[in-house]
Amino acid sequence: MAEFYDNSIFWVEVDKIRPNPYQPRKEFDEDKISNLADSIRQYGVLQPLVVTRHEVEKEEGGLSVDYELIAGERRLRASKTAGLSQVPVIIRTVEEGDKVKLELAIIENLQREDLNPIDRAKAFKQLASEFNLKHKEIGKKIGKSREYVTNSVRLLTMPEDIQDALAGGKITEGHARPIMMLVDKPEEQRTLYKEIVHNKLTVREAEAIARRIAVERSRKKELRLKPEIIELEKEFTEQLGTRVLIQPRQVGGKLTIEFFNEEDLRSILEKINTNPETEASGFIGKVASIVNRKEEEESEKKEKPVDDRPEEEIEKLEDEEDIYSLKNFSV
Repeated sequence: MAEFYDNSIFWVEVDKIRPNPYQPRKEFDEDKISNLADSIRQYGVLQPLVVTRHEVEKEEGGLSVDYELIAGERRLRASKTAGLSQVPVIIRTVEEGDKVKLELAIIENLQREDLNPIDRAKAFKQLASEFNLKHKEIGKKIGKSREYVTNSVRLLTMPEDIQDALAGGKITEGHARPIMMLVDKPEEQRTLYKEIVHNKLTVREAEAIARRIAVERSRKKELRLKPEIIELEKEFTEQLGTRVLIQPRQVGGKLTIEFFNEEDLRSILEKINTNPETEASGFIGKVASIVNRKEEEESEKKEKPVDDRPEEEIEKLEDEEDIYSLKNFSV
C-alpha cells in the first residue's frame, strides 16, 4: 500500500488537510498568496501537495480519515482563497515517528518551496540539531554543496533586525555576505546595513566598505589607539551619520570623514555648519561636550600622590600639626 501511495496522485478535500506543525516557513506574503490564487483559478494546482494520511476508528464503526500537510502550505492557502474544494496530493507513508516526519517536511519544503534565506537557514539548523546531520549530508539531501548549507546557517549570526530585513527582502543575500564579515561587531554590522539601505549600495560597494572596516580594525590594533580616541571616533560617527576616522600623530593628527555622494556630503556639511547663537546644542557644541567629558574623566582617573614615608613618621607629623593648629587655641 505504501508504494501505491508514494507513486499516485489523489484528490482530497481541502477541509480534511491539517497544517504542517513543522512548517519551516514562518511568514506568508498575503499579496503573493492572492496572486497564486489567481493563477490557480486560471490553471489549477499544477504541483501536488505532499501529505501524510491518518486513520482513526470511529466509536460507531468505520474509519475517519484526515491528512497532515508536509509540503505545500502556500498552495493550500491559495487553493482555499481560490474557492477550491479539492486539491491534488501525493501521500507519503511515515511509520517511524515525528522525527522522520520533521525531516521529510523540512526537506520537501527546501526542495519545493521558495523559502526566504532566513527560513531556509533555520530549516538547515533544525536538521543539523534535530538529527545530528552534517552540513555535507544536508546538502546531499537537497542537491546543494556543503558550503551552500554552511553559508546559509551563518546568516543566523547576524542581529535579528538585520535577519528580519533579509527575510523581508529589504536587502539581498549578497548584501548579507559583507555584513557577516563583521560578525563579531554587531554595531558595525548595523552601521553597514543602514548604509546599504539608505544609500542603495551594490553588493560590491558593501563588500568594499566591509573590507575597509576590517582594515581599520587592524589599524587600531597595530597603532593601539587609546580608548578615548576610539570612543571619539564612535561619537563623531553617530553625530554625523557616517564613518569618521581619527589618526593621532606626535603633534596634532588627521580627521577623515567619509561620504558616498554629493547629497551625503551636503548633509554632513549641514550638520557641521552651526548657528553661533545655538552652537551649544549643535554639532560643534556636542563635540566640545564630548571632549570636555573625556578630559574630566581623565582627570578623575589621576591618582593622588603616594606617600611612601613610614607610618610612624606620618603620625608624628600629624600630631605636631594638631599641636600648632588654631583649633587648639582660644582667644
